Amino acid sequence: MGPYLILIAAFIIALYFIFRKKGQSAEVSGLTETDKKLLSDHVSYYQKLAPDGRLKFEAMVTEFLGSVRIEGVGISIEPLDRLLVASSAIIPVFGFERWTYQNISSVLLYPDTFNKDFQFEGAERSILGMVGTGYMNGQMILSRSALQQGFSASAGKENTAIHEFVHLLDKSDGATDGIPENLMPHQYIIPWVKMIHQEIARIEQGKSDINPYAITNEAEFFAVVSEYFFEKPEQFKDKHPELYRMLADTFLQDPANKAGI
Repeated sequence: MGPYLILIAAFIIALYFIFRKKGQSAEVSGLTETDKKLLSDHVSYYQKLAPDGRLKFEAMVTEFLGSVRIEGVGISIEPLDRLLVASSAIIPVFGFERWTYQNISSVLLYPDTFNKDFQFEGAERSILGMVGTGYMNGQMILSRSALQQGFSASAGKENTAIHEFVHLLDKSDGATDGIPENLMPHQYIIPWVKMIHQEIARIEQGKSDINPYAITNEAEFFAVVSEYFFEKPEQFKDKHPELYRMLADTFLQDPANKAGI
């Protein structure tokens, strides 16, 4: 029985380090001028905001950082890492009067891609980000390289971290199914489902510029088009006006109109 007891003890210790301080808030004061400069330099969404919008964004970032831990696995967390994670969380909910993520307690940053067993070394490492389930419920895992790439000038229509936080919004009604019932007006749900399947058919036929990963299922469709909506809003509105209007009403934002962010 000795080896089994050792394995059990190791498992308990691992869980302790994953869930330590769960439910406790980190002590985070307001953003420094250096933090604001980092946001301005690296987050185009923040750059486009009017002064009062920037103040609101900064306050929301501060509140997020005070309630969700950001920890590195195999890396040391830098101030920019924390700000990019927080920005990814705030961008989708910026239009809401008040939103608190109830389904996440910590974000684990890995240096690069990882596999289904959460290993970031060796073969078969293709995962950029994921929302934890089971014993990892309440955790999000992100590749730091993907996080940084999502906010780079060359990111295009993709932002892994925003994608994962949209999954959390989707999950907030109890099901990660691509139908954000907590956000979307009830009368929009049936038209939204129809739009999903119509656009998936166009993607399959090679007639859409939406990332083909969107055809995986409805949940991935919602997350993928939300990335596009926030990263390239003008282009998305031009190419997909009906989807754009639906997401604008869902997120209560009009990012293609800089005054409507």
